[in-house]
Amino acid sequence: MSGVLFLIVGPSGAGKDSLLDGARVQLARDPHFVFARRIITRPADAGGEAHEAVTEEEFEARLTRDEFLAHWRAHDLGYGLSGELAADLAEGRHVLANISRGAIAGLAERHSEIRVIEVTAPPEILAARLAARGREDAADIQRRITRKPAAYPKGVEVLTIQNDGSIEAGVEQFVRTINQAVPGRLKIRRMPLDTWRENICFLHRDCTVYNAENYLGPAKVDIFTETASLRARVNLVEDGELLGLDEVGLSSHSFETLGLPEGSEVLLERTPSPESLRTLRAKVGGAEIGAAGMSVLIRDIVEYRYTEREIAAFLVTASKELTAAEIQGLTRARAAYAHRFSWERDIVVDKHSMGGVPGSRISLIVIPIVAAHGLWIPKTSSRAITSAAGTADVMECLARVDLTPADVQRTVETCNGCIAWNGRLSHSPVDDVMNSITRPLGIDSSKLAVTSILSKKLAAGSTHAIIDIPVGPRTKVANEEEGQALARLFEEVGSGVGLTIKARVTDGAQPIGRGLGPALEVRDVYQVLRNEPDAPADLRAKALDFAAAILEWAPDTPVGSGRALAGDLLESGAALETLERMIDLQGRRETPPAPGPLVHEVAAAGSGTVSALDSYRLSGIARRAGAPMDKGAGVDLLKSLGDTVSAGEPLYLIRANVETDFRIAMDAAETSSGFTVT
Repeated sequence: MSGVLFLIVGPSGAGKDSLLDGARVQLARDPHFVFARRIITRPADAGGEAHEAVTEEEFEARLTRDEFLAHWRAHDLGYGLSGELAADLAEGRHVLANISRGAIAGLAERHSEIRVIEVTAPPEILAARLAARGREDAADIQRRITRKPAAYPKGVEVLTIQNDGSIEAGVEQFVRTINQAVPGRLKIRRMPLDTWRENICFLHRDCTVYNAENYLGPAKVDIFTETASLRARVNLVEDGELLGLDEVGLSSHSFETLGLPEGSEVLLERTPSPESLRTLRAKVGGAEIGAAGMSVLIRDIVEYRYTEREIAAFLVTASKELTAAEIQGLTRARAAYAHRFSWERDIVVDKHSMGGVPGSRISLIVIPIVAAHGLWIPKTSSRAITSAAGTADVMECLARVDLTPADVQRTVETCNGCIAWNGRLSHSPVDDVMNSITRPLGIDSSKLAVTSILSKKLAAGSTHAIIDIPVGPRTKVANEEEGQALARLFEEVGSGVGLTIKARVTDGAQPIGRGLGPALEVRDVYQVLRNEPDAPADLRAKALDFAAAILEWAPDTPVGSGRALAGDLLESGAALETLERMIDLQGRRETPPAPGPLVHEVAAAGSGTVSALDSYRLSGIARRAGAPMDKGAGVDLLKSLGDTVSAGEPLYLIRANVETDFRIAMDAAETSSGFTVT
């Protein structure tokens, strides 16, 4: 099969040479492409493109000897393409040449595989580019951009590229256009291989369409049609029964992601060098990057253009060296990849905790109080990662939390609020990529946390949000000074992305409430909402404090009156009624889980005062008992910081449903109870 002759045309200023230079770099390792070097009767040092310089006499002599594949004259110069390119075409290589429209007809008569690529741009951009060259005056520029081009010969395929953006974007579009126009499609085969969430494709080592070994390595390839695309890493297969020579195999995840029927024909190309590569390298080198650069960089990370090593290098740098402006840019970029809610309200409020304090399930009290007053508060929450329960785990004891955007919209519009899992809502591919690297490497950065949290608030459509920053020996923020610095950062970045943020530093020295585990925390929440006399006082007080601060954003709530209003909404039963409506709208769970029936008392080893509680240890014991997957498992606290205890007096109860988990938790508590009594 003969190669394709790509004829690149377009007006001066369209950027043909820049696109060809970029494509030459990207396709340098692919032997199937040849970039024609034009022969011009212009000195070699005259500037412009790299060309073969000849005199007028030499040009005429070559013309006489029929040594040109094509030739033409323009601007008092002779231009030609070497006749040796015909051999490249005959051997199946594809030739790219910058050419005059007038030469197309002659070439079309001699070569059947011709594609014209017309590079163009709006007149104002052409004029600006020509003016920047400084070669012509305004009148000459006007004549150039208003000149009517010659018509194309009939039957010639013309592909158009609008080159009105960055060079990188233009080159990417140019290379993709070339690859789509080149024969060489592969058929999809679904491989019976589970590669989890990583996109993997397979080529036969002796593939007849592509040189498979050229695509090995850490970089990825694009597998695409006109309507679908997938970015994947290449592995090789040597068994012809597993994979044909004209097929590309896709792992189960890759096949489902691409979404095309088996046997569909696709093209394959190396993932282009990312438009943002210079941005990434600049950041790793310590430079500050702008919002536009950050946006493109995050896009390329999400689209798996980078290797894990490159992403890790960026995240390690970002965890230490992000300015407030960069954090704002990263926040907006992350929000762009989550589902964005748009509410027809001037004020939409939210609440978030940095976590690290077991129990502290104030969201299930705050959200109903705020919603009962009429403010809209679409709360999206996470599940537990290292704790005994997350807000979504606790709410799931009562109602469905894996809501769709439509479910959230309906619930909020009906009862002013919701408590939903963010996995289907504000969670985004950015979180998946970043979490897969930061967690194994132990990268823990307050700056990255700010971007993650505020991006979710933007995605939720919030205008105002309160942030709880607990500080303590086992929380994410070690001390008051760090907490206040983080609070200032939240408020500064929030203001920069259009959010009103109020960040509060709170005491995280001990658990809030009594229960550590979903069902136990639900029990505590209902005791507060029902105004029971033995309800955990600390849980009630903290919930009222945060609800009061949010309520004071309402136009009808004067500053200083929020606490009384929150108390009235709680004590009147309005908050409880609102939570029950919310549960019904989200999908009530018919039989809420009860605390586990297997119970073990953990007693004080000696008499004295409880001087310290290790929240991390207590959460670990609750998790060993089965929480949060087992909703009834956990730890039920009987004593708090400062309480006086006697030797043998119970400190807390371990509750479980499964005997093996129960015994593992008991053994953990015997090794270290998490209580210090002095």
